[in-house]
Amino acid sequence: MNTPASHSTTAFPHAAPLSKAMVRRIVFSSSIGNALEWFDFLVYGYFATIIAKQFFPMQDEWLSTLLAIATFGISFLMRPLGAIVLGVYGDRKGRKAALTLAIALMMVGTFTMAVMPPFSTIGLAAPLLVLFARLVQGFAVGGEFGSATAFMVEHSATRRGYYASWQFASQGLAAITAAAFGSLLTAWLPAEHLNSWGWRVPFVFGLLVGPVGYYIRSHLDETPEFLALREAREAGEAAGERKVVNGSKDASFANQWVNLLLAIGIVAQSTVGVYVLQLYMPLYAVKQLHMAAAASFGVVVLNGGMQFIFSPIMGALSDRIGRIRIMLSTSILMGLLIYPMFAWLQTHPTIGWLLVLQGVAGIFKASYSGPMPALMSEIFPTQVRSTGLSIGYSIGVTIFGGFAPTIVETFIHLTGDKLAPSYYVLLAAVLSGVSLILVALRMRRVRPLSGEIQPA
Repeated sequence: MNTPASHSTTAFPHAAPLSKAMVRRIVFSSSIGNALEWFDFLVYGYFATIIAKQFFPMQDEWLSTLLAIATFGISFLMRPLGAIVLGVYGDRKGRKAALTLAIALMMVGTFTMAVMPPFSTIGLAAPLLVLFARLVQGFAVGGEFGSATAFMVEHSATRRGYYASWQFASQGLAAITAAAFGSLLTAWLPAEHLNSWGWRVPFVFGLLVGPVGYYIRSHLDETPEFLALREAREAGEAAGERKVVNGSKDASFANQWVNLLLAIGIVAQSTVGVYVLQLYMPLYAVKQLHMAAAASFGVVVLNGGMQFIFSPIMGALSDRIGRIRIMLSTSILMGLLIYPMFAWLQTHPTIGWLLVLQGVAGIFKASYSGPMPALMSEIFPTQVRSTGLSIGYSIGVTIFGGFAPTIVETFIHLTGDKLAPSYYVLLAAVLSGVSLILVALRMRRVRPLSGEIQPA
């Protein structure tokens, strides 16, 4: 079940051998936005109980926390809109233009969270402005994944898996950094300082990193594959005809709906791995397993570390042996092991066993997500790649990830079943496994030059 990339013979007319310095610039500039996105979201989730008290004060503490988590989830409703707008923008104006705009918008959301006065100071304006910050952030990141992934894979026909894997390696680094902030601030600061200003420190840190990413992205060159496509389009327009590119006429996104559905299914396991097994676990450990907050944050560092280390390894391996082979094996293992791991943790609620679960989950997350961006990029033709990646990823994250903590927390509250996270992860693993099998079957019909799946 090798991916089309295994047989790709695409030649980029503008491509030149990439130096190590250029590779580092491509990887860093493309992944920093993704890292900032996940850092911001994870920090929000880790400090959800404090944010709830600051901006959503209610007599019922559970309802206050739920409102804070739900506001986090509502921001995901903006992702598909951002995916459409920034995805189309990236396909028309270039990957670089979309990436620069996306990180600028991200900084608006992060800035709002860093300086927002609490409810006690400005009243109802506080939760409304927090909601505004999350919506802007959701819109920005809606187009981030597609443009950044397209930018990385379009610099190489043979190392797509390795380059694109840094999307999720950067998520691992973001998880390490966010969890480190959560653990250190919780352990070192008195409760009154943490509640009043300490929780803002990570958002200020993210705000300082953002301009660096913006500067680097604004000084990048466009991808060789997009430049070739733009020249072909211009030549076709000059000749008064639709130009044939990569073996097919200019693609319309309207005929990509089957590929889009498959992409959404592929995203399920990856996004649930983040929002349930990284974002929600500190809250789960404190509220359901009654562990110390600082220790529960520290355990997430292990999950992020596994993802940071193994994502590039698995991405590079997928360039050699195929993406679906690695990802489908991971889906099967996750489906088989997630329930027993949570059942064991429930009966043995110790930091040691939580450490084991997070370590295994981190390796599974890296094994699945490392090859995933490259596989998704190969599903869509170059002409609509940014749009397809952005929409497929954003819808998948919105459906399966954005409200995952809310769904799991509500299910536990209503039923008392503390194994709810395992049910959600199992469902995602099954769905993604089926999607991968369907993609493998469709891989038999590939473009002879580009290695992309023929649209249905």
